[in-house]
Amino acid sequence: MEQMSYKRRGQHLPGPALVLPFFGNVVSMVRDPAKFWDDQARAARKCGLSWNVVFGRFVVFVRDSELSQKIFANVKPEVFHLIGHPFGKKLFGEKNLIFMFGEAHKDLRRRLAPLFTLKALGVYVSIQENTIRKHIIRWLEMAKNPEPVQLRLLCREMNLETSQNVFVGPYLSASARAQITRDYYLFNVGLMRLPVYLPGFSFYKATHAVQRLIRTLGDCASQSKQRMREGHEPTCLMDFWMVETLREMKEAEQAGSPPPPHSSDMEIGQHVFDFLFAAQDASTSSLVWVATLLEQNPKVLEKIREEQRQIRCDPNSPITPEQLREMKYTEMVVKEVLRFRPPATMVPHIANVDFPLTDSYVVPKGAIIFPSLLESSFQGFSNPHTFDPERFSPDRVEDQVYKRNWLLFGAGPHQCLGQRYAINHLILFTALFCRLASWTRIRTPGCDEIMYTPTIVPKDGCLIYLSARHDEE
Repeated sequence: MEQMSYKRRGQHLPGPALVLPFFGNVVSMVRDPAKFWDDQARAARKCGLSWNVVFGRFVVFVRDSELSQKIFANVKPEVFHLIGHPFGKKLFGEKNLIFMFGEAHKDLRRRLAPLFTLKALGVYVSIQENTIRKHIIRWLEMAKNPEPVQLRLLCREMNLETSQNVFVGPYLSASARAQITRDYYLFNVGLMRLPVYLPGFSFYKATHAVQRLIRTLGDCASQSKQRMREGHEPTCLMDFWMVETLREMKEAEQAGSPPPPHSSDMEIGQHVFDFLFAAQDASTSSLVWVATLLEQNPKVLEKIREEQRQIRCDPNSPITPEQLREMKYTEMVVKEVLRFRPPATMVPHIANVDFPLTDSYVVPKGAIIFPSLLESSFQGFSNPHTFDPERFSPDRVEDQVYKRNWLLFGAGPHQCLGQRYAINHLILFTALFCRLASWTRIRTPGCDEIMYTPTIVPKDGCLIYLSARHDEE
């Protein structure tokens, strides 16, 4: 009966011939996620869709860009819910930004908009640049010992410190930073494990780590409110948010109204955790692919270095926001890295109704839908399997021509708020790393295969020999 039920919901779509009761194909997904999703993509080549079952949940894989756009455009209470993870509400918490809809969601995005103005981004650029430069210099000191390093581990540590500094920098003690590092590691591990909510299991540890992270970040919100009340200038993302929050709280108090929504310390901590999650793993993935793909494309690497020499005569001088905007070719390279290897390859949603996705297929209520950003990135674009930053030049502007395939920041009401921040971060790293360092990849069998962590990275984590680079080289 169960097998027949799955076949009926899959209708004419390609899917597995036999599904293991209760577990479905969750074991193969956890054991080798890259193969699991590659198999789904291959099955979906003819009609753009395929189906499978994970832990008893019927899932639909969406390969076609237009169908993905249709899903993103219908993220609303009565159609599709963005869930971020098949068991996201348990892991992220019920009040997470990705689970919000309608006016409440619009209101929160409006409140978050001042966090990403040009003024705010300019403050973040200085923090990002200082943190990235400090880590690269430390990596080069480590490299004097002629041992290979795994760049993924170095970038993960650098990104976590960068996010902490940018989001809540002045409010974290050394012990709080260490606790965030430990808790975020537990959260990351739990993302990729079986969702067993019992003591001792990774998923259980992850959910409790998230609660501790939110409490820590909520305490930072309290400290920021106090500092902004005293009239200090904003020095991090939390401060920019608290300036607006305190203004709205004062207006509400004068009008005799209750405090505005999303103004309590714990609510703010929840949303800053959302930013931490969005910034951490995706950026780590993209930074690793920057080094991997530039090592494979030395002509592109040399053009970046030439642009950097023209914009910044002294490689040790700080990068200003104005100089960052001049780095047109470096930005083209960053965009191509994001297209070629989008860090978050899928964005899971759940169907709240039976939804006619195509003329011949209705997604059944309760199904989990996986629009593939990776597959979309290789549709439409000219020679999509070639790494070609020039596709984003003013003459070709393929990000506009094929913008319906350019989905790495999502689309619709839940499109990423911090995409300019993310691109700035990648440009800064690319500019500094290419100017200060030389690196050689250690090639091993299968090193370029994709590994899910949960974002994608090369299977070897980008194992390299690293050395300091003299500018005249």
